[in-house]
Amino acid sequence: MKKIFAILALTTAFGAHAADKLSIAATAVPHADILEFVKPGLASQGVNLDIKVFTDYVQPNLQVAEGRLDANFFQHKPYLDEFNKGRGTDLTSVAGVHVEPFGIYSSKLTSLDNIPNRATVAIPNDATNGGRALLLLDKAGLISLKDNSNILATPRDIAENPHNLRIRELEAATLPRVLDQVDLALINTNYALEAGLNPTSDALAIEGDDSPYVNILVTRADNQDAPAVQKLVEALHSAELKQFIEEKYKGAVVPAF
Repeated sequence: MKKIFAILALTTAFGAHAADKLSIAATAVPHADILEFVKPGLASQGVNLDIKVFTDYVQPNLQVAEGRLDANFFQHKPYLDEFNKGRGTDLTSVAGVHVEPFGIYSSKLTSLDNIPNRATVAIPNDATNGGRALLLLDKAGLISLKDNSNILATPRDIAENPHNLRIRELEAATLPRVLDQVDLALINTNYALEAGLNPTSDALAIEGDDSPYVNILVTRADNQDAPAVQKLVEALHSAELKQFIEEKYKGAVVPAF
């Protein structure tokens, strides 16, 4: 009987451990780095964090919506809202974690003051990050938009283009790789960091720390109150993580909690 009870106890223990496995999609930097930092603490609380690294902005949402993954951490709320609207998904934000100030980069220019006529400018081709890029170009005085509060602005919404900039819309992940082929590229901080760019020193212009584009933890609506998800939220809002972000990224990534 003792052996039977021991076997049952082990089975229960393994079952509980498996039930607390939390699979999460993330882009590599800084999202996966942040998750790796909180992973040991979560393990001590019985949550096994299984981090899947992606290089695009579509599959992480699709795989969570389809139930193949439990959550993801790579996007901001405007992007999530547009994705849900366009794809008919019902993903939800459960925690804001950090801001990655968006930057304008160049391998040819040292200042925006000497931008040539008909300069080529590469921006992300997804609706929200493309709009975000155009808003930064507007703020930097390189263009004027019809409505500089429209986060979904497209090149068609440019009212004034005094330098006759030629806007190229490319997949966000490819922008660091084409930096030497264009005059300017507007790059998400996660991809800039992966490419060895430091937003606070290499960007010719950058968003302020008042950016509304807070990166969020996302899951399905029916999963947001799961104990493992809530433990992850607590870890992502901890004082230890805040210190880690501030010391590691030195302003390139800013805590939002």
